[in-house]
Amino acid sequence: MYHCPVELALDVIGGKWRAVILAHLKERPHFYGELRRKMPGISEKMFVQRLRELQDAGLVARAEVPPHVEYSLTEEGRSLAPALQALYDWGVRRAALTGEVISPF
Repeated sequence: MYHCPVELALDVIGGKWRAVILAHLKERPHFYGELRRKMPGISEKMFVQRLRELQDAGLVARAEVPPHVEYSLTEEGRSLAPALQALYDWGVRRAALTGEVISPF
């Protein structure tokens, strides 16, 4: 049971890596390797686990396009685009305010 809708949302997309995966897939579908390269700070095991969790939640689709595997957002995942964009924009403003450097990869 949840006591707040934000609690439910964070249970599904919360944590650093799930939101980052969703943010990258918001831009366009990615093959496994290219998505993995965009996230150098995550271990292989954690990356695979987070992708599976997002698939299980119905937010990410996996398609085999021999010889590759491609990941994309489902319709439900795409419905998160405004929230992901708001987080992205806030992060850009915060980095400018604090002097944090955001490296593309």
